[in-house]
Amino acid sequence: MPLLVDTGFVFALADRRDAWHARVRTYLERLPQALLAPITIVPEVAYLLRQRIGVNAERAFVASLATGEVSIEQLTSRDWIRTETLMSTYENLGLVDASVVTIAERLKLTTLATTDRRDFGIVRPAHVERLLLVP
Repeated sequence: MPLLVDTGFVFALADRRDAWHARVRTYLERLPQALLAPITIVPEVAYLLRQRIGVNAERAFVASLATGEVSIEQLTSRDWIRTETLMSTYENLGLVDASVVTIAERLKLTTLATTDRRDFGIVRPAHVERLLLVP
C-alpha cells in the first residue's frame, strides 16, 4: 500500500535544515514505502523548493516524479466535489489539504505522511474516524 504524502512531508524530506527532516528520513528508512502524492501538491512543493532551497532542488523533485520515485494521483470530477465539501466543512482546510483527504478517502488509505498536525488532526474522513498522521 502506498504512503500518501502532503507538501510538508515532501519538502521536509528535501530540506536538511527543516525541523522535520530527520524524523521524515528516519521514518522512510524504517518503513520504506512507495510515495503517493496528489497532483495538487506538486506546484506547492516545486514553489517551496525553488524559493527556499534553489532551482536544483526543484529540478531534483521533478526528476523524482519523472522516474516514479513519487507517484502522482490525479483528481476525478467527484474528487473535486468532495474537496469543495471538505473545504466548506473545515474552514481552515485549503484546496491542497482538502484534496489530500479526498484522495485518502477514495483510495481507502488510513495513513498520511505530513508535518501538519493542526489541520489534518481535526479532519474526520468519511472512511475512518481519523487519519494516522506520521511520522
